[in-house]
Amino acid sequence: MERVQIAIPVRGFGETSRRDAWWVQPAAVFAGLAAAVVYMTWAAIQGEHYALGNYLSPLYSPELFGDSSHSVFGPQPGWWPAWLPFSPAFLILWAPAGFRVTCYYYRGAYYKAFWADPPSCAVGEPRNTFRGENSFPLIVQNVHRYFLYLALGFVVILTYDAWAALWFEDAAGEVTFGIGVGSLVLALNAVLLGGYTFSCHSLRHLVGGRHDCISERPLQKRAYDCVSCLNRRHMLIAWLSLAWVVFADVYVRLCSMGVWTDFRIL
Repeated sequence: MERVQIAIPVRGFGETSRRDAWWVQPAAVFAGLAAAVVYMTWAAIQGEHYALGNYLSPLYSPELFGDSSHSVFGPQPGWWPAWLPFSPAFLILWAPAGFRVTCYYYRGAYYKAFWADPPSCAVGEPRNTFRGENSFPLIVQNVHRYFLYLALGFVVILTYDAWAALWFEDAAGEVTFGIGVGSLVLALNAVLLGGYTFSCHSLRHLVGGRHDCISERPLQKRAYDCVSCLNRRHMLIAWLSLAWVVFADVYVRLCSMGVWTDFRIL
């Protein structure tokens, strides 16, 4: 059989024959992720106004060391370097951040939005070589499956925070059940972050993707189908949960500062 060689034209950066507004999505992703990263970095550095009574910002949970009543081990530890400003968020935020940074969806999103690799389908990129994720530094992305185990633990912790947000201490020191706007904010935060974690591609593989014939394992098949159902909306849940984490911190922060008032519903 005669072989036919087809020459594939090399596009310069941004060159494309597409006529649609292909740049809108990567630009929106860039703006959204950049805004979230800048705000969360700023909020983590503050080290204050992250708690109000039974409310605790998800960016600081669990509070291992700190000055609020939520602290597990007490105030700032003595071993903390004197030259480094202390914030309880520094001790825990690396885990959920690592889970998101190595997420399969977010990889594709920020590779396009921040590195233009490529900026969009059928659009020229600023490099002519492709190394994939088989070499350093991107091979480190494979730790995502291990960050998943940590993320599952954080879902439990944030669910407990949502439960704790339903119990208020009155002036007499008596703790009673109640529902405030902040209670709903933290409850929805736990639901969205749980949905993001349970729709993870790695979890889908963990519960059933390792088997050649999963239909022979009825229990795992049900779990696999459930995760697969969530996985179809992984992108949507990823963005909703990211936005709500930011809002939850903003809500607790502004209430703690006295800018907003937390209204009691019940």
